Amino acid sequence: MYLKRPAAGLSFCLFYLASYFINKYVLSVLKFTYPTLFQGVCVRGVCRRQIWWQTLVGGFLLHVSWKLGWVEISCSSRSEVLTWLPASALFVGIIYAGSRALSRLPIPVFLTVHNAAEVITCGFQKFVQKEQTSLLKICSVLFLLIAAGCLPLFDTQFDPDGYFWALIHLICVGVYKVIHKLWKTSSLSDLDQQYINYVFSVVLLASASHPAGDLFGALNFPFLYFYRFHSSCCASGLLGFFLMLHTVKLKSITSSWQYAAWSFLAKVTTAGLSPFVFGMTANVPTVCCLLLGGLGEALLVYTERMGT
Repeated sequence: MYLKRPAAGLSFCLFYLASYFINKYVLSVLKFTYPTLFQGVCVRGVCRRQIWWQTLVGGFLLHVSWKLGWVEISCSSRSEVLTWLPASALFVGIIYAGSRALSRLPIPVFLTVHNAAEVITCGFQKFVQKEQTSLLKICSVLFLLIAAGCLPLFDTQFDPDGYFWALIHLICVGVYKVIHKLWKTSSLSDLDQQYINYVFSVVLLASASHPAGDLFGALNFPFLYFYRFHSSCCASGLLGFFLMLHTVKLKSITSSWQYAAWSFLAKVTTAGLSPFVFGMTANVPTVCCLLLGGLGEALLVYTERMGT
C-alpha cells in the first residue's frame, strides 16, 4: 500500500505514540503506588486535573497560534458556535471517559474498544441516512464489535470500571463522529471546532471540579508537587496539541483512505510497543480478540480505499 506524504504521516504516528505513552504514564504509572483507600476520591480528581490541564494548554497554544497568524480560525457565526456546543459536550465526555478507561486498561485493549465506535457511525449511515454499505464493510464493523464485546469475557486483567468508562468513551466517540460528518457543509473548519472544544472543556471541567469534590480530593495525590507529575502533564498538553495540529494537517493533504491508513499504522505501532513499556498479561483468546480488532480496522481502510 502506497502512502503519500510520508513526512507528515510519520510525524503524526510519532505524536500519536508519544501522546498515548505520556498519558498512560501519568494516569497509570504515577498513580500505581497510590493507596487504595483514597483511589475512590482521587482517581477522578487527578484524571480531571490532567485533562483540564491538557485542554487548557491546547486551547492556549491554539489561541496564540491564531493571534500570530500561524493558523486560521474564524468562529464568526455565533449561531454556528452555539449549534456546535453539543459536540463540545461530547468531546468532554470523550477525553474524560477515555482518561478514566486508559488509567485502568492496557493500551491495546483500550484502542480495540475505541475502534468499535465505528459501529455507531456505520449504523447511522446505513439505517438513518439509508446509504449503501458493502458486505465487506459490514463484516469489518462486525469484527470490531465482536472483538470489543468479547474482550471483557477473556481479559485476565478484567476491570469492570475500566470497561464501563471505555464503553462511555466508545459511545461519545461514535456520536461525535456522526455529528462531525453531518457538519461537513458547515463554515466551521476542523480548527474552529477544536478551538470551541478546548474553550468549552476548560470552562466545564473547571466549574465541575469544586462541586464534585475533585478540587480538594486531588490535593491528596502523593505526586502532586513532584516535578515528574508536572513535567509529564506539560508534555501531555504539548503532545496533545501537536497531535491535533498534525491530524488536521494530515487530513487536509491526503485522501480519506490515506488518512485512515496512517491512523491504522499509528494505532498498530502504539498497541504493539505498549506492552514492552507498560506490561500486559494476555491469554490466547485475548490476543485473538486484539488481532480480530486489527483485522476489522484493516478491512475498513481497504473499503475506504475502494470507496465502498
